[in-house]
Amino acid sequence: MAGRGSLRALVFVVSFALATSAASAQDVVDTFKVAIGQLGLWAVDGPRLGQRAGIFKKHGIVLDIFGTSGGGETLQAVISGSADLTVGIGTAAVLRAYAKGAPIRVIGANFTGAGDLYWYVRADSPIKRLEDAGDKTTMGFSASGSSSHNVVLAFLQERGLKALPTATGTQPATLTQVMSGQIDIGWGAPPFGLKELAEGKIRIIANGNDVPSLRTQTVRVDMVNAGVLEKRRDAVMRFVRAYRETLDWMFSSPDAVALYAEQMKVPVELAAMTRDKFQTKAAMRNDRLSDLDAVMADAVTLKYLDKPLSKAQLDELIQIPK
Repeated sequence: MAGRGSLRALVFVVSFALATSAASAQDVVDTFKVAIGQLGLWAVDGPRLGQRAGIFKKHGIVLDIFGTSGGGETLQAVISGSADLTVGIGTAAVLRAYAKGAPIRVIGANFTGAGDLYWYVRADSPIKRLEDAGDKTTMGFSASGSSSHNVVLAFLQERGLKALPTATGTQPATLTQVMSGQIDIGWGAPPFGLKELAEGKIRIIANGNDVPSLRTQTVRVDMVNAGVLEKRRDAVMRFVRAYRETLDWMFSSPDAVALYAEQMKVPVELAAMTRDKFQTKAAMRNDRLSDLDAVMADAVTLKYLDKPLSKAQLDELIQIPK
C-alpha cells in the first residue's frame, strides 16, 4: 500500500510539472519597442490598432509603441537599439543607412505608391498648382529621409519644379506653419487635414502619385534591428504574423474603422474614406517589395545611394517572410 501511494504521488508530481511547463510555454510573452514616425496614419497604425484589438496578444506579443517626428529620428532609434523595430519608414532612407553599415533588416513592405501623401496650401494662397511655386516657395516635408522628403525631391527632379524643400515636422506642426504663413506648401496624409479641407481652410494641390516613377514603387517598409532579428527571430516572426492578421482585420472589419475613428477623434466617415481612397489594401500589401530596381535608381539619382545595392546585399537586407 505504501509503495502504491508513493507511486501515485510521483505520478501526480510529474503530471503537475508537465502541465505547469505547458502552461508556461503558452504564456510566453515577448515585448517589442516600436518607433513610428507620424503615428496615427492608417498605413502605420496597424501595431496600435492590432494591440487594442487583442491580435498581438494572441500571438504572445506586447508592443511598447512611441511616436517620432519622422523617418530620420525613427531610423536612428532602431539603429541605436532604443527601438526594436518600426513600420512605415522610407525605403530610400533604409537603403542608404544599410549601405553605410547600419545594423537593420527589412521584414515587410509597408506602402506602395505615394497616393496617401498630399501637399496643400492655405485657401487664400495664390499658388493653384505645383508649377506656380518659385525658387523662394517653401515646400514642406516631415524630416530628412522620410517618404514625404523623397516625394518632394522627386517633384523637383522629375517635374522640374522650383521650390525650397523645408522640414516642417509633424502634420499638426506643418498645418500651424501653413496657416500662420511661415511656410507656403504643407504636407499631410489622411485623415489629417480632411476636416480643414471640407471647411474650405486649405486646398490640396498635389499628391505623391503625381510623381510617375513612384506609383509602382514600395516607398515605405517595415524594419527591425539586425541584432534583434538574430537573437529573437521566432518572436519577430510572430510579430509579422500578428501584423499581417491585423492588416486583414483592418480592411475587413467595420470595428477597425470605428476604433481608428475613436483613436484619431475623427468622424467614422473620414476614417473610412482614409482607408478606402487613400491608404488602400492593395497599397499596403506586406509580403513583397515592388519595383525595387526603380527605387534604387531613384535613390542614386537623388544621391541617397552612390550605387544600387548588390544582390548579396539585398539578400542580407531583405528578410521578408513568405
